[in-house]
Amino acid sequence: MAQGVFISFEGIDGCGKTTMQRLCGQWLESRGKRVLLTKEPGDSDFGRTFRQMLLHTQMGEMNMATEALLYAADRARHVDKVIKPALDQGMVVLCDRYVDSTIAYQGGGRGMDMDLLWQINRFATGGLFPNLTFYLRLDIGQMNARLTANKDRMEKESPHFFTQVAAKYDELTAKFSERIMIVDANRNVEEVFSQIQRKLMEFFSWN
Repeated sequence: MAQGVFISFEGIDGCGKTTMQRLCGQWLESRGKRVLLTKEPGDSDFGRTFRQMLLHTQMGEMNMATEALLYAADRARHVDKVIKPALDQGMVVLCDRYVDSTIAYQGGGRGMDMDLLWQINRFATGGLFPNLTFYLRLDIGQMNARLTANKDRMEKESPHFFTQVAAKYDELTAKFSERIMIVDANRNVEEVFSQIQRKLMEFFSWN
């Protein structure tokens, strides 16, 4: 079987991941690639239930262990039923959030044990990690300006929480510099996409 390419998009809320994922998908398809756009949480056959539980406030309070394990369970199903089959068909999989989000949000924001989070997520994914990750680095002030009034449970967290999340993303970028590419997400859409295009040209060795 052909082996595809796995690319993830990461960053704090409001950084533009979903927009960049969509634009990249369109551009890669125009270059002849078969592309799958997917997201976490919730893009598996029963993922919508996970997404409802994880992101919507009407589900009530949730402790850290429940949150982390629900994300891992959703990810395990997502890898098994969506990501791996597409990679086995030689597709380019563009994923909006993956393991780095758990490390940044549950590890950095919630302060959970990092070794335990890595262990849980290696088990959940079978050790599958992206070939390339775009970290859309956004200032906290810009995040607050961009988020709408209709915020989900995670978006309602405190500025301190998101400061800790962003700091953990920076740590991940330094630790996995060969995989994680920094993108300045404070710029307009065209400028942000241009940064990503240049990095993809290098990654695929395109002229």
